[in-house]
Amino acid sequence: MLDVFPYYLALIVAIVLLIMLAQRIRVAYPIVLVLAGLAFSFLPGLPSIQIDPELIFIIFLPPLLYEAAWNTSWKELWRWRRIITSFAFLIVFVSAFSVALVAAHFIPGFTLALGFLLGGIVSPPDAVSAGAILKFVKVPKRMASILEGESLLNDASSLIIFRFALIAVSTGHFLAGNASLNFVWMVLGGIGVGLLIALLFFKTHRLLPTDANTDLVFTLVAPYIMYITAEEIHCSGVLSVVSGGLFLSQRRHLFLSSTSRLRTTNVWESLVFILNGLVFMLIGLDLPEITANLDGVSIYTAIGYGVLITGTLMISRMISTYSAIFVTLFASRFITVADTRHPGYKSPFLMGWAGMRGVVSLAAALSIPVYLDNGTEFPQRNLILFITFIVILLTLVVQGLTLPYLIRAFRISDMDHFLPEEDDYHAMHKQLVEQSLKRLRDQYPMGLNDQPVLKELVQKWENSTLVLEDQLLSTQSREVYLEMLDQQRKWLREWNKDPLVNEEVIRKHLLRLDLEEEKIHYL
Repeated sequence: MLDVFPYYLALIVAIVLLIMLAQRIRVAYPIVLVLAGLAFSFLPGLPSIQIDPELIFIIFLPPLLYEAAWNTSWKELWRWRRIITSFAFLIVFVSAFSVALVAAHFIPGFTLALGFLLGGIVSPPDAVSAGAILKFVKVPKRMASILEGESLLNDASSLIIFRFALIAVSTGHFLAGNASLNFVWMVLGGIGVGLLIALLFFKTHRLLPTDANTDLVFTLVAPYIMYITAEEIHCSGVLSVVSGGLFLSQRRHLFLSSTSRLRTTNVWESLVFILNGLVFMLIGLDLPEITANLDGVSIYTAIGYGVLITGTLMISRMISTYSAIFVTLFASRFITVADTRHPGYKSPFLMGWAGMRGVVSLAAALSIPVYLDNGTEFPQRNLILFITFIVILLTLVVQGLTLPYLIRAFRISDMDHFLPEEDDYHAMHKQLVEQSLKRLRDQYPMGLNDQPVLKELVQKWENSTLVLEDQLLSTQSREVYLEMLDQQRKWLREWNKDPLVNEEVIRKHLLRLDLEEEKIHYL
């Protein structure tokens, strides 16, 4: 271990430099890291990299899912729940079914069960890749929300398909009745476990005298406890982490102090930065191990199978995306939906094209056992691994590199938020200032006359800035100021109930208020 430790340190430094390069050339960093890892894998003398699937599932997956859930807008998730559910479950099932049919028909030695196994592995798009790409371009809020919500749930549906297909390959039979009951248990049980553990953490934060350090530790261990507990009772660990993360995220201002919120945000951003970088680099570095085990199949034939499955995924997702949109519009005649306006052909095309694969697909492929229960080798395991790698590589490079150009070329207008986010932010800032001044004058008329610092505060708010100079606040002034910050948080959370209010702007203001409160603690 000590012999390769310098190598891993150099790997982390290389990842940071490559991400900086990706930002400089304005290319999503997962693409750069996978290609760099692929190039590094051919360098002589480098230690062999072998990815343990348990390492990815247990160490990498829970924190990445938890961080994604923590930053997801529950309001947007609920607003687009029907289309998100169709993307996360129905489209994943359609993609897996399409891959199963194509693989069983065109790839020698593949049964329908093996096809479903491969389909369950490669069907879920990767959240990190899409998020990294969308940072470089402006997309309508609804599109970003749907893709974000889909990425939270599709890992669970694909892994459920994978597990059932793995059982069918191992045992040679598939019981639809048992599979249906197990599916319901995995979904409902996973959500229930996540919510229960999240509630316990919430009560612990509220009832015990925690500080910023203990709060940070709790946020770091929570996703692992949620995931492992659910998996131990054969529920969906993915849904457990997602549901628990969403529960705590929506209540962060009820149990975390401003210091805790700021510190956990900084730590989690750095942690996820390193984890994502390592995962995508390791995907490229793992190629020699994958290609070395392609027994009986030429490399060119295997690449052809990978291209075939990649094309199947692209076409099936595109067809499913348009179908989901049209079904939603048709259903709007009978039930209430979030929006009845026709999105045209551009938005569905972009949502269908945003189907890059990543870490979950690779981890699932690597978790296929080497031997069956009867001691024989697992059929087509090495070929499945190689096809999965080709799918990840092609979707990242082809779709990942072209998606930003398509978004710019289509120039889709935002039908929900007419103001640019910066203008929206300043308008909300102005409204906060006006209501704060009114509350100060109504509730503290004498304090404004007696406390010079409060007079200064009023003047600064009248000038539309909430930053105090380095002055010492009296105890009374400090209490009034902190009370006003809490009141502004309440106003912001109340405004956020409006479906047309941009939650990203709300969160920026909440972050600014946390920074304001932190400054007050040091005055």
